Amino acid sequence: MAELNQNNGKLLEFLVEQSDKLCDDGKPVAIILAAGHGKRIKSERSKMLHEIWGVPTVVRVARAASLGLDSANQIIVVGIKAHEVVAKMGKQAQRVFVYQKEQKGTGDAVRTALSVLRNYQNVKSLVVFPGDMGLITPEVVADFYRYFQSSGCCLTILTGIFHGPVNENSYGRILRVPSRRADGSLSGADEGKVIEIKEHKDILALPDDRPYEVPFRDHKYVFSKKELLEIKEYNAGVYAIQYEPFAQLIDKISPNNVQGEFYLTDIIAIFNQNDIAVEAFSVQDETAVIGFNVKSILRQMEQIARRKVWEQLRDIIYIEDEDDFFIAEEVVQQILEMDKTCPALDIQIGKGAYISKGVQLSRGVIIKTNCYLAGNIEIGENTTIQENVSLSTYSGQKMVIGKNCIIMRGDLIKGNIRIGDNTRIESGVIITGSDEFPTLIGKNVTIKGTTYIFGSIIEDDLFIEHSVIKCKRVERTVRKDGSIQPVRWIMPPPQGLDIIRELDE
Repeated sequence: MAELNQNNGKLLEFLVEQSDKLCDDGKPVAIILAAGHGKRIKSERSKMLHEIWGVPTVVRVARAASLGLDSANQIIVVGIKAHEVVAKMGKQAQRVFVYQKEQKGTGDAVRTALSVLRNYQNVKSLVVFPGDMGLITPEVVADFYRYFQSSGCCLTILTGIFHGPVNENSYGRILRVPSRRADGSLSGADEGKVIEIKEHKDILALPDDRPYEVPFRDHKYVFSKKELLEIKEYNAGVYAIQYEPFAQLIDKISPNNVQGEFYLTDIIAIFNQNDIAVEAFSVQDETAVIGFNVKSILRQMEQIARRKVWEQLRDIIYIEDEDDFFIAEEVVQQILEMDKTCPALDIQIGKGAYISKGVQLSRGVIIKTNCYLAGNIEIGENTTIQENVSLSTYSGQKMVIGKNCIIMRGDLIKGNIRIGDNTRIESGVIITGSDEFPTLIGKNVTIKGTTYIFGSIIEDDLFIEHSVIKCKRVERTVRKDGSIQPVRWIMPPPQGLDIIRELDE
């Protein structure tokens, strides 16, 4: 127990180190719920760190919240695997991390977040997000928040419409006032107003032979269990809330449910009981509000993200297989910007190609099947990267490949490297460069055969074949007949010969 307390103490110190202060300027505060591990995802990794299109889901949510709300104010609630989540998200201006010690539900998580706000005087509104909603966009967030502001209500819920079979809908249902009350009289102006959110597990726990009765503004309404299950409008888990009434009423949430948890969804009924206006806003792009608990849904979200990228680029560049490629969003934006000034990019991306953030493409670049490009890499115009090539850099390094180059199939090029224009690197070549020993290859160079080059300078116009060159300078030398002296069969002296014997000795 002492060790546990000590570890918790270190974690809390780490959270303080990684936290900044909110800006007390009246702008909305995003609360992002990232404390859950996700048992059903069946992974040692935190659910919040599973990636969608190359970015951890919680990082995606935080970015969409900041851009959509035009506010950097964020409180991130962490719990299980807290250290890993915080380390991945990193320190950022106006972001605070808080720790939910026990997983007591979303209501308890938000209550934990509110503890941060005690010393702020100008907090007006909060927007709560689940950390697993990795496809939510700044546009959806902005539309939702604008509706909340214009409606004048104290609480707006983001909702979606479920289109699948009833038995596959595990979301909380949005209960709206039906056309008639329990006594048969018309609901009047109340019809369609949000009564409460009923969690799926709590609906399943209801008796089959007794209707569910719920009050709303001094009237009673009844729903059969079947009617509740067949409600298609579901709670997406995003809430925009006026801070003051919420802070006053959140302690009324109780764990009186099947899970024994503090559901944030209960605040809707509590607001209604106190005659505080509640509304719902249905999202147009329903893919934006998908959350995941299992690997199959995570895979579906990845496919949706890929499809959106393909739809952005399909008429700008050539992508060989729309179902098998990866282009980081930063590179996508770079291509879109290039398209504004140069309508004929002639970029080609092969099946299975992987292009990470940090890669800069130019007009006429061809990247063929199963190439892997990761890191700070700049590729010049009309350069071709053939099949199964791997290009990568470590943090802080840069690789620059000039114009009209050819990197042939299967080559491995890694690290701090400059390659000049019109250079041809044929199959079977490995080139590496470190921080201390970068590799510089000139223009019009040909490198072929089983060749390895590390930390060397190769001058212009050279031909290198079947050589191992480490930390050398290879000079351009013109022979008497005007040709350039080639380099072949350069090998370092062998080491370890004293421990090698013939098998029959």
